[in-house]
Formats: sequence, C-alpha cells, structure tokens
Amino acid sequence: MADAAEVLKTALSLNAEDRATVAEKLLASLDDLGEEEANRLWAEVAARRREEFRAGRAAVVAADEVAMKAERLFR
Repeated sequence: MADAAEVLKTALSLNAEDRATVAEKLLASLDDLGEEEANRLWAEVAARRREEFRAGRAAVVAADEVAMKAERLFR
C-alpha cells in the first residue's frame, strides 16, 4: 500500500477539479469518526503545523489573503 506522502504527491499532480473531488471524498470519510478520534486527529495536525511553523518550514498567511486567493480560484 502507498504511504501518505506518495498518495499526496500523486493527488497534487491532478488537475484542480480532480483534486477537489479527492479532497471531498477524504473529508467525507472523516464523518464516520467518533468525536474523540476526530479531536485526537485534529490535535495531531495542529501540533504538526505548529512544529512546521517553528522550524521555518511553514509561513503565516493572513486570512484576508487566503480568502482573496480562494475567491480568485473559484471564479
């Protein structure tokens, strides 16, 4: 079975419509999680993102900038 990095690399090579479909299916699969499991997973994501930021591998982007980019992408 492919690991997450391999699947992500493949998914990112898809066109925008196909990436959106994959994202939608992945998000829908999380609906089946219990609240405790969902909270645990989100805490792991938050911790990973915090470490990436602290290590300089991620940058802060203002919410209004993200919103403008999203609006441009969905026009």
